[in-house]
Amino acid sequence: MPDVDRESATLPAGPRDRLDALLTAVLGLSAGLELDGTLRRVVATAADLVDARYGALALLDADGTTTGFVVTELDHLDHASTAGRSSLAVALRARGTLLGRLYLTGKRSGGGFTEADEQALAALAAAAGIAVDNARLYEESRSRQRWLEATGEISAALLGGTEISEVLRLVASRAAGLTGAVDAVIAVPDTAGSLVVTVCEGPDADALTGRRIPVAGSTSGAVLRDHVPRSVSGLAVDLADGPRVDLGPALVVLLRSGESTAGVLLAVRAPGAARFAEQELQIVSAFADQASLALRDAENQAARRELDVVVDRDRIARDLHDHVVQRLFAVGLQMRDTLRHAGTPAVAARLGRHVDQLQEVIEEIRSAIFELHTAPGRGRGLRASLQHAITDTTGDSAIRTSVRMSGPLDRVPPVLAEHAEAVVREAVSNVLRHSRATELAVTVTFGEALVVEVTDTGVGLPPGVARSGLRNLEERAAESGGSFRVECPRAGGTRLVWTVPVRGEPTRAPGDSRRSIEDRRQAWPRAWPR
Repeated sequence: MPDVDRESATLPAGPRDRLDALLTAVLGLSAGLELDGTLRRVVATAADLVDARYGALALLDADGTTTGFVVTELDHLDHASTAGRSSLAVALRARGTLLGRLYLTGKRSGGGFTEADEQALAALAAAAGIAVDNARLYEESRSRQRWLEATGEISAALLGGTEISEVLRLVASRAAGLTGAVDAVIAVPDTAGSLVVTVCEGPDADALTGRRIPVAGSTSGAVLRDHVPRSVSGLAVDLADGPRVDLGPALVVLLRSGESTAGVLLAVRAPGAARFAEQELQIVSAFADQASLALRDAENQAARRELDVVVDRDRIARDLHDHVVQRLFAVGLQMRDTLRHAGTPAVAARLGRHVDQLQEVIEEIRSAIFELHTAPGRGRGLRASLQHAITDTTGDSAIRTSVRMSGPLDRVPPVLAEHAEAVVREAVSNVLRHSRATELAVTVTFGEALVVEVTDTGVGLPPGVARSGLRNLEERAAESGGSFRVECPRAGGTRLVWTVPVRGEPTRAPGDSRRSIEDRRQAWPRAWPR
């Protein structure tokens, strides 16, 4: 029962005046639908109705936990209570649910609250409960609308081709903004049994990004294991690679990717802030599910687009091989036959140059075919890496450089590709430092063996040059079961030949009669006698 002074229960005004004041107060409660504004109006209206100096309203959730608190003149509330003034308390209900409690104290006119004050406040509380319930429903509707807009924004970003990493940042940013969180974190599992913080939006980004959260014994790990979202009043994160971090109220929900788990999403409020309500947990869980669905759809679309590109590239490569190369091969045969019947040495020499040019065209087309067979999105392959290494090394030099590559270089095993790039860099660097050459030729072929040949027109290998670089090339070849040799052609200069068999298959010398038909076709027409 509220503390009411029964002896002074005399209405300060007539019953009609009291009724008019009550009706005016009830009508004033419906002035707006914003929850915070409604709560403040309830407190102010109730205080005016019973002539109270101080008022407070505690908003409760379904579990009876305080989720909001509105007061008037809080600094004086304790002083008024200790002064022995009477107080009133009334519950706000709607549809049979307790929504909150309204407290009033400090009669302005002095004395205590009367029974009429109690009755008026009870009547006002009935209308206030409906007003608060309507405002809460309106707030929930607006909140859901904002979450739907955030989901649509994420889907639009994915459809627009935004990088997945940026979309994840958008997910975290929207989750933080719509929940009143100071930090929003996305952590994904790794192979070491931890959750790695890949995205953190908020003031603790520097402290948390890249850190590892143990799965065992953590709230995030529990959500990851049982797929049940959780809301906690305080989150203490024991980092696997750092000190413990004490954070405020938090909720943790699952991020899915198809049938697998992509990670967890954490929204963290400032220490001392209100705990996340059950309804907020449900909304964020639904948002995370929708965001995960959008991410999965984007991944599927990207996979389908990549498959379409691969199929199209294979078709183009097949057409080039079956039609263009074959027709060029036929033209080469005709030119070879014409070469036999050339009337003068000048004509024969000119036809020979045309044959050489045709050979170069065929090799370029074959290189294009191999590149077309390389799946897009794999990053820079060996062919591009070697070209970049040569360009980077010779960029500041005046040496004239020619590069020829053949075979499916982008299918070379990664370890062998790393060796090949290192060999090219070392060999080209040696030429620039020691040979005084004006021309440099780099040839890389991939068939039964990976062969790197670097030839220059310089002064040869000086006797006093340190051979540490050459030993490095020799060791790389031996490590892969291959060979390395340095030759001095009669015309001058130096030729380095680095050869490594692929998958244990034996290598064959260029003139070996056991070469396959495809080897001969790749060597045509340069290997033919003229």
